[in-house]
Amino acid sequence: METPKKPPRGTRKRDVPLTQDGIYAKALELIDTDGVEALTMRKLAATLDANPMSLYHHVPNKDAVLRGVTERVGSQFRTPEREDAPWQDRLRQLALDFRALAHRHPKLMGYSFGRADFIQPDDPFWRGLTDTLAAAQLPAPEIPRVAATLRAVFTGLLVSELTGALQRWSAFPPAAAEAEAKEATAPSNDVIDAMFSCALAAAIAGVENHAARTRAKG
Repeated sequence: METPKKPPRGTRKRDVPLTQDGIYAKALELIDTDGVEALTMRKLAATLDANPMSLYHHVPNKDAVLRGVTERVGSQFRTPEREDAPWQDRLRQLALDFRALAHRHPKLMGYSFGRADFIQPDDPFWRGLTDTLAAAQLPAPEIPRVAATLRAVFTGLLVSELTGALQRWSAFPPAAAEAEAKEATAPSNDVIDAMFSCALAAAIAGVENHAARTRAKG
């Protein structure tokens, strides 16, 4: 019995359409599995069962794919809907939701946090952050500065967590003598959660103090 011939690449039925959105979706799957460094246009085309050159009709290069994937993931972020809640609660929920998004796509987000263009003025996270700071009654000129500081604090903390640096640092013994006495163990997830909550509480207290000082000067 003659074995059926395998159809040429690009002619078989794809489970993901060869569109810009389909390319981004498949690229995100590859990044979630193997990381940003392992993503290539050739590997992406092979996964889509397409000719590599056909991808360039939809995206110009790998950097454009990464930008598109990052925007796709960023659009998943939802700001807290309770506008009547205290701004402190809104800021806390905003940060926790941002962290949850980072945990869903740690390899992509770890890469994206290092890009200067990661956060844009019309991104849901930035809009939610600036709206929350406005609710804290910060003067308008102070809002983007404080928002930028908080963005750096949150992303820096998450990069440390996603890379394992935070876990390693928190396992350092308090003194050299203790290092010789017993081996340090990595903290549990509950400990890391508590550390994030501690940093978030400090950030909220910092905004409260800053808002009070600016009102006193005014």
